[in-house]
Amino acid sequence: MAETDKDGARGPRDEGAPRPDRRATAEGRAIRVLLVDDHQVVRRGLRTFLEVQEDIEVVGEASDGAEGIAAAEELRPDVVLMDVKMPGMDGIEALRTLRERDNPARVLIVTSFTEQRTVVPALRAGAAGYVYKDIDPEALAGAIRSVHAGHVLLQPEVAGALLAQEENNGGQGRGTSLTDREREVLGLIADGRSNREIARALVLSEKTVKTHVSNILMKLDLADRTQAALWAVRHGIGA
Repeated sequence: MAETDKDGARGPRDEGAPRPDRRATAEGRAIRVLLVDDHQVVRRGLRTFLEVQEDIEVVGEASDGAEGIAAAEELRPDVVLMDVKMPGMDGIEALRTLRERDNPARVLIVTSFTEQRTVVPALRAGAAGYVYKDIDPEALAGAIRSVHAGHVLLQPEVAGALLAQEENNGGQGRGTSLTDREREVLGLIADGRSNREIARALVLSEKTVKTHVSNILMKLDLADRTQAALWAVRHGIGA
């Protein structure tokens, strides 16, 4: 039986509670989602909407970063919807901790904070996407499906902030060290392709693609594939 904390955060759904039929995903089951936000009203609204999606299942809730980490470790969700500003441990620190523990969940930041000083650290900490709380509900469901499929998802304003950061830090000329194959891979990263999709497109193994991605990040002095995608767009490679 799921427990409810003083803030209304809940763990797994009660086994006896009714649930809608779920459409199977590519992995044969619904996308398991964990909600991490300190506002109970926000969590309730997200749960209410997401539970009518046939291929998405809300498996738990948490009201701060520490609870979110514990829930992610216990419930092993596919996607975590994470707020940034929360009491105690904030979302960025929670995200860093999940990455340090090699938790496989894809983290989608859902927040009202638009400042570059918030956006950039969140993405560098390993967020798979960053959207604002005023996002259309159907677009949010699409964002969950997208990050679960391995894509990087950013709203236009967020992409603009990262491009500005990259411009300020320099970045011209670094692409000359890339091989032709690495430029191909980089272009597909910019198109939002996952490693699996890149492997299929270029007739390579996923292990080889991962090696190319690592080399690209090293040569361009970038932290992650999100920055690589934005670098590629900025320099006319891919999307």
